[in-house]
Formats: sequence, C-alpha cells, structure tokens
Amino acid sequence: MQDGALTRVEVINALREKGPTLAARGVIPFWGVGSDDDASALFDEADRNGDRVLTFEEFAALVDRRFGW
Repeated sequence: MQDGALTRVEVINALREKGPTLAARGVIPFWGVGSDDDASALFDEADRNGDRVLTFEEFAALVDRRFGW
C-alpha cells in the first residue's frame, strides 16, 4: 500500500515470498517462513488495536515481545 501500514495480505505475501531468504540470512527468525495460517496468526497477534493493518510500531512491538530484538 505504501502508506506505512501493512495489510494481512501484504504480510502473508511478504513472508511467503521473502521469508525463507531472509531467515536463511538471519535477518528474521524462522517463524517468518511458516504457513499462510501462521503468518495470519502472527498478523492477528501484532494488530493490537484491531484496525486490520499493522503499523511499524505494532510490528516492532511484536518482534520485541517474541524475540527481544
């Protein structure tokens, strides 16, 4: 969308397309290469305000909670 937020579909597609390469390089943890259902569940967990888009802050907070980055 290029509006600074990610939709569920954008997150699923990005993790499907780029997840394996990024995980192999150590850029993201291997949770990023799960199934579409895993990516969707990750999206739901990160969408703290329930507005069906992820801001950078929501995504960063999830990564910090799960992985201490």
